[in-house]
Amino acid sequence: MELSQVAEILEAKVLTGSEHLSREAHSACGSDMMSDVLAFVKDQGILLTGLVNSQVIRTTLMMDMGCVVFVRGKTPTEEMITLAENIGTVLMTTRLTMYESCGRLYLAGLGR
Repeated sequence: MELSQVAEILEAKVLTGSEHLSREAHSACGSDMMSDVLAFVKDQGILLTGLVNSQVIRTTLMMDMGCVVFVRGKTPTEEMITLAENIGTVLMTTRLTMYESCGRLYLAGLGR
């Protein structure tokens, strides 16, 4: 699934990386605990989270994830946006909850 489709499905606003929306993502992970992401995530393209701090961006870099979707209307800081731009990570924000966001992506075929 292209990241542009993810943005559409989640009614998300793209904050950074609009030039990368043609990237493909084959799976996603929803978590507010970066330690769980580091410990359990394998081959995930998208991180859905409500956590807003620079560790989120650093975690996605370490795990080679190309997109972060902030749920519940959360907005990243300017520091996070700058860091994401520097490493080519797509940032989005959606008003949807984590539960609904993950459900919509799954129903649309992501990760199946």
